[in-house]
Amino acid sequence: MSVLVYIESEEGKFKKASYEVASYAHEVAEMMGSSVTAVTFNADDVSELGNYGVNKVLKISNDKLKNFNAEAYADALKQAAEKEDSKVVVLSQSANSKYLAPLLAVQLEAGYASNVVALPESTDPFTVKRTAFTNKAFSFTKISTDVKVLGLSKNAFGLKEAQGDAATEDFNPNLSDEDFTVNVESVDKATNKVTIADAEVVVSGGRGLKGPENWGMIEEMADILGAATACSKPVSDMGWRPHSEHVGQTGKPVASNLYIAIGVSGAIQHLAGINAAKTKVVINNDPEAPFFKAADYGIVGDAFEVVPKLNEKLKEFKEKNA
Repeated sequence: MSVLVYIESEEGKFKKASYEVASYAHEVAEMMGSSVTAVTFNADDVSELGNYGVNKVLKISNDKLKNFNAEAYADALKQAAEKEDSKVVVLSQSANSKYLAPLLAVQLEAGYASNVVALPESTDPFTVKRTAFTNKAFSFTKISTDVKVLGLSKNAFGLKEAQGDAATEDFNPNLSDEDFTVNVESVDKATNKVTIADAEVVVSGGRGLKGPENWGMIEEMADILGAATACSKPVSDMGWRPHSEHVGQTGKPVASNLYIAIGVSGAIQHLAGINAAKTKVVINNDPEAPFFKAADYGIVGDAFEVVPKLNEKLKEFKEKNA
């Protein structure tokens, strides 16, 4: 019996979230007295997974699976889970995995708990802690099915190194044409930019910036901090910034370690989508802006005066600590 973990990769490379779910699966496996088996799709080098508690890697190499396909990936993971007699399957809460996990749970006749933020409170009955009400509360969910599927929230557990070597095994799941009823024709990606999903720091702007021509100071701060840029819904609706940067309840969720909101008033829909950020900083000239009630730190002031000075201080700090 083994805890199964789906390790996401992009162009053959693993992301931080992949090592986080591996770390989590390792801790769960120790609680259950079992091992960890990881499943990878067209990954280049899987040796580092052993450093995060993975005991065995099932390597799937299949050109038809080069691009993410939820139905095909779910079928492959089902077959891997059955092969390893896995009673617990761990995935991240990435956009792809949120699509994949329910399909996998149906195939395994498993209970699915999303937004998991901690190790199981108990393995008998199997009980997990999850966020609820857009990260405003926690719930404790008991899963009574034989197989459990867990979606781990980003940055909820962190990386836990566990030095070791992972055995590798080629795995060729039996996939049919029914697994490929939807196919990816092409993929367009932003290049040389940190994505919101992967960013440790996100710098966001709102209508308080008055126009797209003023986004230079946002991009400058993001460049200094190695951050992703984001925006509020009205900004993307007006075409100041691309919709891919819209964060909030109706946009992309944010679970970064630091979220800096500049000229964002903090409508409830926006706050609902960024509540999972560890530390929230707001810069706004309106002391009554709702965001101040949700922020860990706040600056009441004109962004056009505060941000350039802050950028200069950040540059100085970075140079001194390089």
